[in-house]
Amino acid sequence: MENKQQSNGTTKENNSVKNKTNWSGSLILASLTGAFGSSFLYGYNLSVVNAPAGYIKKFYNETWERRYGFSMDEGTLTLLWSITVSIFAIGGLVGAIIVTPVVKFFGRKCTLVLNNVFAVAAALLMSLSLLAGSFEMLILGRIIMGVDAGISLSALPMYLSEISPKEIRGSLGQVTAIFICIGVFTGQVLGLPEIFGQESRWPFLFGAIIVPSLIQAVILPFLPESPRYLLLEKHNRSKAEKAFQRFLGKDDVSHEIEEVLAECRVQRNTKMVSIIQLLRTRAVRWQIVTVVVTMGCYQLCGLNAIWYYTNNIFSESGIDRETIPYVTLSTGGVETLAAVFSGLVIERLGRRPLLIGGFGLMVVFFGVLTVSLTLQNTVHWLPYLSIFCILAIIASFCIGPGGIPFVLTGEFFQQSQRPAAFMIAGTVNWLSNFAVGLLFPFIQAGLQTYCFLVFAGICFAGATYLFFVLPETKNKTLHEISQAFAKRNKVTLEMQEMNHYPGQRKSSEGQESNFTSSVDNGETKKGIV
Repeated sequence: MENKQQSNGTTKENNSVKNKTNWSGSLILASLTGAFGSSFLYGYNLSVVNAPAGYIKKFYNETWERRYGFSMDEGTLTLLWSITVSIFAIGGLVGAIIVTPVVKFFGRKCTLVLNNVFAVAAALLMSLSLLAGSFEMLILGRIIMGVDAGISLSALPMYLSEISPKEIRGSLGQVTAIFICIGVFTGQVLGLPEIFGQESRWPFLFGAIIVPSLIQAVILPFLPESPRYLLLEKHNRSKAEKAFQRFLGKDDVSHEIEEVLAECRVQRNTKMVSIIQLLRTRAVRWQIVTVVVTMGCYQLCGLNAIWYYTNNIFSESGIDRETIPYVTLSTGGVETLAAVFSGLVIERLGRRPLLIGGFGLMVVFFGVLTVSLTLQNTVHWLPYLSIFCILAIIASFCIGPGGIPFVLTGEFFQQSQRPAAFMIAGTVNWLSNFAVGLLFPFIQAGLQTYCFLVFAGICFAGATYLFFVLPETKNKTLHEISQAFAKRNKVTLEMQEMNHYPGQRKSSEGQESNFTSSVDNGETKKGIV
């Protein structure tokens, strides 16, 4: 009995030591550097066009008049501005489509490093557009910046999910969402009149994009590639071991190597799958549907509508027009704090309650906001309730729906399926983003304040689906997550392991010895993928 207690004490102590070593310096540096040059820029480019909008429209009009001798009509100006804002999503869609072959060929880390070429090129085009007298340069820069965002929003979560231990996979995955929020907030701060929010300074807002890109391009090459990519796709065991050692901060990584090799043995009969193959695979059917639903709701849940109404609601509350930009910073601050809170509690509470709870709270606050906006001219204190609802909706979004969809996409799929899965997720994300930008003005014009009921319905549908379908993935291996979906996919676990990639089965026994030999020798042999 005494020995048993001593053994339990030793186990707890070992677990404690293990937990302490989860966050190594290399792991923290890789996640922060990766996010700063990737998801930060995505968030920054969402908000950076708001502050100088009036100055940019004036630049468009002056350029047009200088070229053609007459002023641009209001309809053309509105169209050009809409294109400037929404074309970012088109670039993002292109990036999401090309990311699969890119991450397969270059690897996760190298893709993030090379992606900075797009960011730097976009920053130069946009920041020099005023000097060159060409608004086409600004629009082209927005497209290229969208490509950068489309690639990074798939490559970064993929990289983070593959370098992190499962005990902190959710927290590390939330770094993507946290830096999106920090990027939005930074764009708001730099757009203040005292900084770059002036007619002569707005190009500097776009030139600032170069700073995070260069920092990432300088630091990230000195950090390891994803060890799972090195082991599963490059079959280089020695490099994978070194990468694990640096990311986990310990010398003995045999357990982690064995875990990855166990996944290798399941995948040994397969090649990297295409999107079509993944969609045809019954064993991951409900995982794909869940990713599509969460990514769709991520964009369609109404945050864009909130940003549209913010200035008007603040104005109705009696806040001076000159003061509104400073008060708007509170939305960016709440967004960032909520995302950080989510990152701190996700490994304790789990993905499921944060995601379902976030959408559920959004439904409640959208309903209250609809009532307060409809009646705000009749009761003097209702505008303040509207402000509270805006901040509450933003916080509800950021504690769950704002980052967890990216985490789930990395957790649901095997190494060979992950690039195709992220391409599907990215495509849904950017198409939904574009749809919101295109349709929201019409929804708002037709329904006025009642447009928020549409978003409440979307959030309710998403929460209901996730309540009945989504299993908890906290601290679970891919095998355990697949097992949770097996019954719903109508496959046995054995069938699931054999049926991940239809039409590519080979004989098992002889191949296993060849596969193990190739990995142990750190080289790839023909016929073994």
